[in-house]
Amino acid sequence: MQKKFLYQQKEIFYRVEGKGKPVVLIHGFPEDGSIFNRQIDFLKEHCLLIVPDLPGSGLSELLDNRTQITENRMTDDGDKTVIRHPSSYISIDDYADCIKAMLEHENISSCIMLGHSMGGYITLAFAEKYQNLLSGFGLIHSTAFADNEEKKSNRQKAIDFMEEHGAFAFVKTGIPNLFSLQSKEAFPQKIASLIEKSKDVSTKACQQYYAAMMNRPDRTHVLKGNPLPVLFVIGEEDVAAPLNDLLQQIDLPESVYIHILKGVGHMSMLEAPDDLNKFLLDYISKN
Repeated sequence: MQKKFLYQQKEIFYRVEGKGKPVVLIHGFPEDGSIFNRQIDFLKEHCLLIVPDLPGSGLSELLDNRTQITENRMTDDGDKTVIRHPSSYISIDDYADCIKAMLEHENISSCIMLGHSMGGYITLAFAEKYQNLLSGFGLIHSTAFADNEEKKSNRQKAIDFMEEHGAFAFVKTGIPNLFSLQSKEAFPQKIASLIEKSKDVSTKACQQYYAAMMNRPDRTHVLKGNPLPVLFVIGEEDVAAPLNDLLQQIDLPESVYIHILKGVGHMSMLEAPDDLNKFLLDYISKN
């Protein structure tokens, strides 16, 4: 069932399917809630699924950025550069607050939250702020590490590129890199379909997401000693959330469920949906 609520005077859409234990699935970039269709079809027989389109994705309206604060500076070689302050942008925490408002709208006081990629960053922000509303949470191809300086620089370049060329010009070249080599050979139609769907992605939304991801803090402290059961789903060939990064995080929580998918990149929802469904159901049923 498609539902909606108002958040900061914007319409935010989400799906509710099934019944039982509440489970929130949070998509990443450049997706919407439909990326979980295979998981929804399977899991709705076992739990109550709440699957939002994040603000600016799918049917949901984009949140307004704060008044942008910029600063002109001279580089060491004499060139002028524009510094955009993080406070100018919507943050990952803002999306977590939106998810909380959705749960309040549904009168849900406890849930399992599972986030893919950027959705994992939102899940960690939610766990930091509202852990009392969670019975467990999981990272699907996501990390608690902040961006390093190189990645921050690349994200800013991407924001600038999208300003000039639009989001589709950027995401259509990046989407294939989210899949493993094996998946590229086995499922070219899935990649082509995802690229085609990304034509509808808003440039302003993509820039907002990239700024939020670029400015997010390290949240390994959220994992460290956390008493809630934490799920990690890791792609062995994931270049966006590398296996080696996640191996440094899996020992931090008190209770963990770890699944490493061989021959899979960043998109197990499409690359290995049956395996992912099995992992998610096992985790949900035990927590």
